Amino acid sequence: MPGDLVPALAAETLKARRSVVPWVTGAAFTVAGVVGAFFTFVLQDRARARALGLLGTKAELSGGTADWAGHLAFTAQITSIGGLLLFGMVVVWLFGRESSDRTVKDLLALPTSRTAVVAAKLLLAGLWCAGLTLLVVLLALVSGALLDLPGWSTAVAAGGVGTVLACSLLTFALATGYGLVASVGRGYLPGVAAIFLTLILSQVVGAVGFGAWFPWSVPALLSGAAGPDQASLPAGSLLAVMAVGLVACVATARWWEAADHPR
Repeated sequence: MPGDLVPALAAETLKARRSVVPWVTGAAFTVAGVVGAFFTFVLQDRARARALGLLGTKAELSGGTADWAGHLAFTAQITSIGGLLLFGMVVVWLFGRESSDRTVKDLLALPTSRTAVVAAKLLLAGLWCAGLTLLVVLLALVSGALLDLPGWSTAVAAGGVGTVLACSLLTFALATGYGLVASVGRGYLPGVAAIFLTLILSQVVGAVGFGAWFPWSVPALLSGAAGPDQASLPAGSLLAVMAVGLVACVATARWWEAADHPR
């Protein structure tokens, strides 16, 4: 497979470069980063927050604080909650487009193993989502500096950015499962439906107090979205998320190897 991986990755990269999807996902994360900076800006002045009415109330209810720790914590929440949607869309597009565009038979006719094709798609998805994560981290650092937030220290910055990266890794591990759904469902719609189903379930399960044992709720809990007291998770929760990602990757490769592709 290693020899097949390079040309497969080159082909997948070329498809992504010729698509508007990378620009759309980048724009979406940029907007999310700007919104996060705006909430921090609002929280810098409580009177201004009250003057903004519902928006100010929402900002206060989020538990945010107008300092570096709070700003980076909100960035982690953006990455875990918004990332599940956007990372999922990236994976669904990479795996679902072949069936939707009716190019899957042409792809499989190439002298490249099916496992290498799956590995290339997953590797590109990982690099793509890593780029989106670095984008939102950069936006958070720049906006925090422009807002002249208090509480900067190397330890605070390292801890905040580390949480963002951890949430991103866990979120991507969960997003790989949508590639399996898009492959089995032979198109975008099943994958998109799975994204929204897990997003809804993660909110419901987290609200009733069992989020630590529902993998799709774990990144949001780790980010502090449910409060700092819920951010400390047992090791089993993190291992469950990584297990979901590993099983999804293996199952996707197995399905591509064994499935009959009539179109």
